[in-house]
Amino acid sequence: MPPPDRRRRALVLAICCASMLVVGMDISIVNSALPWVRHDLDASPSGLQWTVDAYTLVLASLLVLGGSTADRFGRRRIFLLGLTVFGIGSLACGLAPTIGWLIAARVLQGIGGSMLNPVAMAIVANTYTEPAERARAIGVFGSTAGLALALGPVVGGALVDGLGWRAVFMVNVPIVVTAVVLAARLVPESRAPRARRFDPVGQSLVVIVLGSVVYAVIESQTLGWSSPVIVGLAVLAVLGIAGVLAYEPRRADPLLELRLFRSVPFSAAIGTALCALCGFNAFLFVITLYLQNTRGMSALAAGLCLLPVGVLTVVLSPVTGRLVGALGPRIPLLVAGAAMAVGGAIALELSPGSPLPTVLAVCGAIGVFLGTVNPPITQTAISGMPRSMAGVAGSLASVGRQTGTTLGVAIAGTIVGPALASGPLAYTDAAQAVWWLVLALGIVVAALAVLSTGPWARGTAERAAALFCDLDVVPSQRSAA
Repeated sequence: MPPPDRRRRALVLAICCASMLVVGMDISIVNSALPWVRHDLDASPSGLQWTVDAYTLVLASLLVLGGSTADRFGRRRIFLLGLTVFGIGSLACGLAPTIGWLIAARVLQGIGGSMLNPVAMAIVANTYTEPAERARAIGVFGSTAGLALALGPVVGGALVDGLGWRAVFMVNVPIVVTAVVLAARLVPESRAPRARRFDPVGQSLVVIVLGSVVYAVIESQTLGWSSPVIVGLAVLAVLGIAGVLAYEPRRADPLLELRLFRSVPFSAAIGTALCALCGFNAFLFVITLYLQNTRGMSALAAGLCLLPVGVLTVVLSPVTGRLVGALGPRIPLLVAGAAMAVGGAIALELSPGSPLPTVLAVCGAIGVFLGTVNPPITQTAISGMPRSMAGVAGSLASVGRQTGTTLGVAIAGTIVGPALASGPLAYTDAAQAVWWLVLALGIVVAALAVLSTGPWARGTAERAAALFCDLDVVPSQRSAA
């Protein structure tokens, strides 16, 4: 089949970006609706946490599986299936009569999203075959993820105030229907030359570990840390990690390629992704409830207060991408870590009557952080890796982001949830622990930037990449050698 022409390539890129936009926005847009979900569905604090985390937990657990399934059965086919499932899940969220139904529908959204996030990237890379054009297209696609996270609260606030909280989910439906129709006509089918084999045991272990940890954190405020259920979940998570360490190295095509972690830059990228998104989503969860519940703002006004996050992300992301290409990831990551720490430090001053400029200063610092942290994470994860492992490395970086998102909401909700019904002052006092967490995570991001960008770190990346170089040799060449 001849390669698609320029106009068709642009349309394919637009379709993939639209899918990434709705998947990404559904992580942050729902925060604007949480106070109204709590009121209308009589949701507990843990119910609010699960409204966010049911989605991100499934995304984190199934991202790698979604990519490998598309490589085997066809990327367009899985992309269309993912859009359909995500659209049905969005419709079910908008119609949910109880918090239990809403959480179940969020799980369905997450299943669909796991078939869109990695697959859309592969479609873009397969559609743009010329290296320079491909790099620009991937840059546009990657910036959509940051834009989605940043614009979610603003768009969500407008929808909640104008049409009600259910609109933050229903708005996905016409977008998804349009994307399905266009993708069926325009997106070319493609498969990987060599699809990685399924790893059901590894996939089950990942679900066990992530699910046990998140469930234990969220439900600890109700059951208590010494509860047999919470202790049992902690033991189950430890056994799951032991199972991963024992089983995955024995697989020819493991779900989690543990040898990648011998590269310090790769390991640091995963750690940075986890810390960065944990801090950002803890901030987003707490600040949204602070603005609406503590300060009494409308959803739209709260979203506008978060506008500096979106504007700075849009402005700084492409600049950061060019800076990473020219000078490497160290400077952007140091800026990101410092900005995150500064945001946490300023937030420590927040009280029910804090001046609005203080709130905007916190959002501005977090905007600088979000605009400078995402491009170097992906670059650091795949830097120096052979082509055969670049997709796996990038997917694991996405898993780190989604895991961080899930943990950020779980931890923040556990800290501030009990204070929601105790009044504004109790809430801001409880939030202090979250702001200290954000400050500490910013320092960790900066420390990882230094650790992962020196000569020693580059040497570990070269040695790790050498373990996979023979995978880039096609079988005929390997036998001839």
